[in-house]
Formats: sequence, structure tokens, C-alpha cells
Amino acid sequence: MSQNRTPEDGCREDVRENAQAGANAPDSEFGFATRSIHSGYAPSANHDSASAPIYPSVAYALRSAEHGNALAGGEKRGFSYSRVANPTVDALEQRIAQLEGGIGAVAVGSGMAAVSFALLCAAEGGGRIISPTDLYGASVDAMDTFFPQFGIHTDFVDDINDLAEVESKIGPDTRAIFAETVANPSTEITDLKPLADLAHRYGIALIVDNTVPTPYLLRPIEFGADIVVHSTTKGISGHGNALGGVIVDAGNFDWTNGRFPHLTRKELVISDERNGVWHSFAEAFGNAAFIRRIRTKYVRTFGAVLSPFNAYLQMVGLETLPQRVRQEVATAKLIAQYLRGVDHIVRVNYSGLDDAPQRELVAQYLPQGVGTVLSFEVEGDESHVNRIVDGVKLFSYVPNIGDSRSLIVNPARITHREVPERYRLAAGVNDNLLRLSIGLEDPADLIADLDQAIAGAY
Repeated sequence: MSQNRTPEDGCREDVRENAQAGANAPDSEFGFATRSIHSGYAPSANHDSASAPIYPSVAYALRSAEHGNALAGGEKRGFSYSRVANPTVDALEQRIAQLEGGIGAVAVGSGMAAVSFALLCAAEGGGRIISPTDLYGASVDAMDTFFPQFGIHTDFVDDINDLAEVESKIGPDTRAIFAETVANPSTEITDLKPLADLAHRYGIALIVDNTVPTPYLLRPIEFGADIVVHSTTKGISGHGNALGGVIVDAGNFDWTNGRFPHLTRKELVISDERNGVWHSFAEAFGNAAFIRRIRTKYVRTFGAVLSPFNAYLQMVGLETLPQRVRQEVATAKLIAQYLRGVDHIVRVNYSGLDDAPQRELVAQYLPQGVGTVLSFEVEGDESHVNRIVDGVKLFSYVPNIGDSRSLIVNPARITHREVPERYRLAAGVNDNLLRLSIGLEDPADLIADLDQAIAGAY
């Protein structure tokens, strides 16, 4: 079997090869905005269509018995079945991999599918994960109550930037450290470089969720991250109209170091039993072993497939990512500054403020801003939170972030409801906390809306 081929991967043929070679598929020599529009897609491979077409086909013609056998055996690259790969989804994967600086990406049906697949693939077979609790609620719930049912356990730490605390949790079964680059909703920033160095010293992978900043504001691979995940539902899509997630592989990690036996075990799905040729993922794909296993075992088997329609919408969203995020970040900072001076607000969480405790990490990792999410705590009790939520007229009461519309939510009751109280409080999520996701409206209008809602609540 050819290296870099996977049977039933069925996922890369003329469309991909032409896109990679095409004049309209620029590489890293181009600026971010240019790559956001052009990377991963060549019109010449798609009947000269300027925009990536939507391929709604479930399956693809195998042409002949000889071609079908070669495709299934990995000797030919191509598309066979959309549960494994689809041309529209493939273009999105290539574009995001390019923007993040990875060797490959796999798009899936939601951000939680991306988080779950990445962590399960790392810890498969009984490994352990180290993670803070300062995360999106569903991620904490998955690691705390659900993954243990599959023999995968998490050692939680109070502060992911406390290297001594993190190191104390590393044991023989530890496979990965997981964190959000900018935490939701506290906006605490992970100090990536020393955390990556610590992880690599012990032969474990650093997996990060980069949803809040998007690759426009931060590219974690440049600071040592091994796997990057996104909820593409959020800032990448940018319009609240398409669920999705993506896993990006940096291609730098040694998966043969002894901690990942599932990646060095022989697998029939990538072997040729009839001819007695057997491969492990590490043997067949080298530094791409992880991302290939994600596609071949997790997406193909669990089936959390990204719709080509959603992939198309996310590609459209990517085309304006820099412009959208730039404006939204500027507005978010203005609103955070405004909230600091408002009566009845006792705490504002936004690491992008000039005097914020983590301003040195902002300068190092996020000089263009920390993202569009912020949170604030109000006086009184939960009834005041409810009155603010019910009192806003322009902010939408929606459990999402990264939308072109500005959103408000009470995390303790909505996005972090399933998180045990001890973890919620450690992450600063109490009943008096409100989270904002800032969109593209005029800043003065958003401030006026918050002003009247907060005043009305008291």
C-alpha cells in the first residue's frame, strides 16, 4: 500500500490535487485576508466556478472495477462516499488548515464533535487528559461525566498556566493537555509556549480549542500546539447559520513515542489483508497519523459529518473573517471599558483591556485583540440578571458566540448549566454573571441598549 493513502479514505483525488497545484490556491507567502478567500480551492478543477460549488452527492462513481479497487486500496486518491469526505468540505478543510498552519484538517458536524474526537483520539484505550475547568460547559461535562464511561479520565487543574500544578498531574497514562486559548466566558489566556514545552518534555500532546480568537487573532501551532480545534459555528462562520467544527493537525508531534499504542497498532482498515500487507497509522502516515485516524476511524465510524451546505456557508464566512473580527474586537473593547464605569457592575472579564492582568500574554499571543467575547458580574441576585436579559432590545438572548449579531446569555443557567458548581465557581461562572458576544452593530447603539437594560433592572 502506498504511504499517505488510506482505503475508503476515498477522500482526495483530482479535485484536491488540482486545488493544491492551482494558481488560485495561494500558500503562506500570501497575507491572511488573501488566504481566507482563495486557499484550498481552484476554479480550474471545478468548471471554472469562482465560488466553491456545493456537492450534495452522497456517493461518487467508481468509474470501473479497476479504478474502484485502486481507490478502495488507497492507490488512487479520490472521493467515494460523503460520510468520509466531500469536495465542498474538503475545500473548507484545506483552507482552515492553511490559515492555522497545519498539515491537514478534518471538518465535522459541530464544535463539540471536534473537541470530543480530538480528545478521544488522543486518549483512546484508557488514557488521561489534563485540563482546566475554565472552559465551555459542554467540554467540562464531557470530560467530567461522559468520557469516563469510555475509560478516559481527566485530571482538572485550577490554573492551566500554573506549570507546577499541571506537571504534578502528569502520569504514565497522560496523553494530552487540553485548554482553550481564550477561555469562554472568562477570556483568560493560555500561555501556550511554556505549556507546549512542558507537554513535549513528557511526550504528551497539547490540544487547544481556538474558537474564541479564530486563526485571524491567534495561530496556536506557531507557539507549539499540536492539535487545534474550532467550533466553526462561531466566528469562522460568523452569521449564526451553520453548525460545524474542525480539527487541525500541526504535523509536528511524534505519535510513536510509546504513549499512543492505538496509533502504532496494525489496522485492517489501512492494510491489505489479501496480500499480507499490514500497517499502523503511524507507519502509513507518519506525522499525519492523528488526523488520518480522526477521519478513518472517528468520522467514518461515528458519522458526525459536516454537511456540504454548511461547509459552503462557512467558506463564505471565512472570506470576511478578518474584517468582521477586526471591527467586533474594537467594539468589544469599547463595551468592556464602558461596563467598568456602570453602576451595579462589580467585575468585567475582558483580557483585552489595556490594564488587564494578562496584558503581557496579550502582547505576546494576541496583539490584534483577544476576541469578541466578554463577561461581567452584577450586584444583587439572579433576579437582576434575569431582568437585564429580559430588558435588552438589541442584544439577542442566544446561546452562541461569534455571530454578526450581538448576543447575551446567563452562563450559569444556559451554557454552563451542566457543569458541577465547584467547577463553575472556580471558573468564575456564578448566578450573577452575564456573557456578551459582540457583533457588527454600531457600538453606540449596543452601549445604549445595555445602559437602559441595566438601569431598568435596578
